[in-house]
Amino acid sequence: MSDREIDQQLVERAQRGEKRAFDLLVAKYQRRLARLLSRFIRDGSDIEDVTQEAFVKAYRALPSFRGESAFYTWLYRIGINTAKNFLSSSGRRPVVHSEFEDEDGESFDLASQVPDFNTPETEMMNKEIVATVNAAVEALPEELRTAITLREMDGLSYDEIAKVMNCPIGTVRSRIFRAREAIAAELRPLLDTAKNRRW
Repeated sequence: MSDREIDQQLVERAQRGEKRAFDLLVAKYQRRLARLLSRFIRDGSDIEDVTQEAFVKAYRALPSFRGESAFYTWLYRIGINTAKNFLSSSGRRPVVHSEFEDEDGESFDLASQVPDFNTPETEMMNKEIVATVNAAVEALPEELRTAITLREMDGLSYDEIAKVMNCPIGTVRSRIFRAREAIAAELRPLLDTAKNRRW
């Protein structure tokens, strides 16, 4: 039985009023959702509150869940909207954390361009790259930042991102392309890459 089928069974049991089934979904996705929201919200207690609020909203909306998308895709959409509402009502701007450091070597294919021996120079260069990527992502318009984060940090497919962001897949591709171009433009001076190379 696939992960999605297991989730669907738990959802159906929860829809019939079995609270334990929803508790299992919360246990399964709480850390993943909190990790996603930490891309937008800085304070740990705020992340916890917004994650909890997203689950409350998901629970209330559960009767309307029809299984047309995976449960976690539906939950991510609720989580992102909850985070947006929180940031908007508190007048804050989303943040990007340095967790890009671990994943960007692969995600942005920088590993092939940065020497992999540990010298003070390469460590400093890696920190500069991380800081540049973080600043570039933070400066992106919200819809580009959300699309690139869901793709590169959370590993969602284009189809899943389209469902989370509630837009056509072509729009997702365009947003991710534009986000990568903007990040690449910031990285080029640092990496001395040719203008016609994206990374």
